[in-house]
Amino acid sequence: MWEPILNLNNDKTPVLMLAPMAGITDWPFRVLCRRQGADELVTEMISAMGLIQAPKSSRAYRQLLLTKPEEAPIIAQLFGNDPGYLARAAGQLSDTGIFSGIDLNVGCPAPKVTGSGSGAALMKDIPLSRLILAGMRKATSGRLSVKMRLGWDGDSRNYLDYALMCQDMGADRVCVHARTRTQQYSGKADWGAVAQVKRALRIPVVLNGDVFTPQDAVRALDETGADGLAVGRGALGNPWLFGRIKRVLAGLPDSMPSPEEITDMALIHLQLMARFKGDARAVIEMRKHLSWYLRGSPGAAQARTRINTAGSLSELEGILRGHLLAQTSG
Repeated sequence: MWEPILNLNNDKTPVLMLAPMAGITDWPFRVLCRRQGADELVTEMISAMGLIQAPKSSRAYRQLLLTKPEEAPIIAQLFGNDPGYLARAAGQLSDTGIFSGIDLNVGCPAPKVTGSGSGAALMKDIPLSRLILAGMRKATSGRLSVKMRLGWDGDSRNYLDYALMCQDMGADRVCVHARTRTQQYSGKADWGAVAQVKRALRIPVVLNGDVFTPQDAVRALDETGADGLAVGRGALGNPWLFGRIKRVLAGLPDSMPSPEEITDMALIHLQLMARFKGDARAVIEMRKHLSWYLRGSPGAAQARTRINTAGSLSELEGILRGHLLAQTSG
């Protein structure tokens, strides 16, 4: 059975995961979150059918699967709705020896994913989900987990039945995003529902949803009894959140990054992205990340405007350094 991997000090503190986010949790961002205290990392979601059918030379899949040694333990997340493809993909990824586990995506609310019956749409079909998990369980001897939601909509909140089915089919852990698919990312996460899942299951349960501060983390753990937290949007432009949560859970005072630390992190992220995808692509990919790093600082709106029209790495670096100078010279 899966056991929390937190244990930098071999204790039973709750595991802190970086939740998978499409177009965001590539290796540069994952590495930064690891350095700041994330215990487990998860890849961006990978299409099982695409993985099996893609030629070995496929650049897109090479990038999705690219990891760095310091990321271990890292989990590969698969999505799809075909039991055969998902089983083959789970086996293929397990056989690489790179990934510590395989996760089934039953949480993505994007229409392009749910429209094909994948992601959160699987919560509407427990018999099919049962077949999928049975095949994936046979295909891998490693950890098998499921990231799910509370249901498709407010009238079909079948999270308890779904979570129990996952346990029955051999899943080692479930991670529950405490919203329905129709909620997307709006409204308040229902932590009480996660507490119900935790009470009903023997396997570990991880909470996902509305953890933006260390204080949120403390309340979420207290209210749910969850074995861990999966931090998603709270980590955007804020990889320090993992370390801050650990400090507060250890009874230490919270510690916010300084403007200099934020700028340094943004510059490192920019450099890593350039190594990963090349200068031209990095300029485009980093626009959203840099806006998140600057969020809430004086003059952030003006800096974002310049970031979104910048055409080179050097220009982006100049904007970041100029923004820092404006904050610290006053």
